[in-house]
Amino acid sequence: MIELVIFFVILSLTVTYKFFVGEIVMRTTFIEQLVAYAHQDASVYLLTADLGYSVIEPFKQAFPDRFINVGIAEQNMIGIAAGLAMRGKKVIAYSIIPFITMRCFEQIRNNICYQNMTVKLVGVGGGLSYGSLGHTHHAIDDIAIMNVLAHMNIVAPASRYEAQALIPDFFSQPGPGYLRLANTDETFSYSELCRPQLGKAFEIIPHDEHLIIATSNALDLAYKVQTELAALGVDMGLVSAHTLKPFDGDFFEQKKATLKTVITIEEHSVIGGLGSIVASVLQAQNMHYVALKVFGIRDVYAHTAGNRKDLLELVGLTPCVIVNAIQRNNSIGAV
Repeated sequence: MIELVIFFVILSLTVTYKFFVGEIVMRTTFIEQLVAYAHQDASVYLLTADLGYSVIEPFKQAFPDRFINVGIAEQNMIGIAAGLAMRGKKVIAYSIIPFITMRCFEQIRNNICYQNMTVKLVGVGGGLSYGSLGHTHHAIDDIAIMNVLAHMNIVAPASRYEAQALIPDFFSQPGPGYLRLANTDETFSYSELCRPQLGKAFEIIPHDEHLIIATSNALDLAYKVQTELAALGVDMGLVSAHTLKPFDGDFFEQKKATLKTVITIEEHSVIGGLGSIVASVLQAQNMHYVALKVFGIRDVYAHTAGNRKDLLELVGLTPCVIVNAIQRNNSIGAV
């Protein structure tokens, strides 16, 4: 019995350490930006449902009267956030993604979105970031859930660089918002000429005809795919769709005369996520001639626990699988 307890303690510490190292950059950026925002605006409040330790302390120490830990009560947290917003406060509610989006969905819909309250939901652990903790902690349907809510804006930065540029404007926007933070490898660097802007598609590698569009922590994977395709003589651009709602339809409009192929990659279900959003925009703009291929997690749950890398291989989100699928696909064969 003692050996079993020791095993689970070591496993828990290992999981926590790996996730903390992998995502600390993104979460640290969030809290740095939030503290700076709160120094400028005395109406900013931070709520948490007994999560975020080793992250939220700078805010708690700087503004103890504007920090509320509601305990393990996410539905109650949303009610409190809505009440504060009704009194003119600007509220940030923080938790891991399944808890901040799914456990309290009805309260988000009725208390925040229906009344168009200025409450920002900040969720950590996008995609399979919390892979080792099992399917209850996998965030593979959050974008779809948040996207269906009226007034809800969705921002999913792919890196610390994007988060630094986007979070201040995200905080300052009126109305509801959802910020998706995730475990990222950050395997590439941005050109100094590239500067992400909230609400605008971020074209990292320009191309007028053929594009790979990714969001959140799938951008690293998309970059690897783009690089491997280039080595095979297949030239494609790379775009970060950090603002998912409202989506930048003007980006496609500007390429209407030249765009031929769009490939989307996301660490999320293919139902209701980036691929669905892009398909909807292309249809609305009558760009039916554009070949669209969507890569993400199929209509399944992972019935196993493991690290993010292993789970991505399990669901087929690897450079090798995607590159081979693109080469086999006749509709994109002319890329």
